[in-house]
Amino acid sequence: MRTILWATLSANGNYARNAGPEHPPRQEALSDFLDQVKAAGNFIVGRRTFESFQAGGENPFGDIDIVVLTKSVKGIPGVKVVASPQEALAHLQAKGHTTALLAGGADLHNTFLQQGLVDEMICPITPVLEGKGYNILLNQDHYQYKDIQLLDFKSLGGGVVRLHYAIGHE
Repeated sequence: MRTILWATLSANGNYARNAGPEHPPRQEALSDFLDQVKAAGNFIVGRRTFESFQAGGENPFGDIDIVVLTKSVKGIPGVKVVASPQEALAHLQAKGHTTALLAGGADLHNTFLQQGLVDEMICPITPVLEGKGYNILLNQDHYQYKDIQLLDFKSLGGGVVRLHYAIGHE
């Protein structure tokens, strides 16, 4: 199964630490996310990020398969709750999906990366600089370095640029 990490980053490489009403996500990035969700037919998300989606009110995802990765909650109506990345991928594969989209947040992205489960990264880069934010890390405890291959780049408008990379497995 092809696994794609999708994350909006600031121009200096941070995740938004708190995308609240004073600094909402860019519409161009949100539109790209919805396009990627529709193409994959699913997404995997951490519990806190999923709760922030729910707080937005109306469900824009329709009949998309949503998998919530958490160890603290056993069931959430309308979605599949799992305790591990492997369980999430196995569930989507059993449903016939060939691609899994990793929607976030940072802990989920970093867990999949650290376990070598990410094949591609799609990162809309927004024209903002942030102070203390979250980062995408190969290893949360030790320095690691990995070359990746640029597959595509595209202007999404409003100063937002989407970068698409392949991550090789060794």
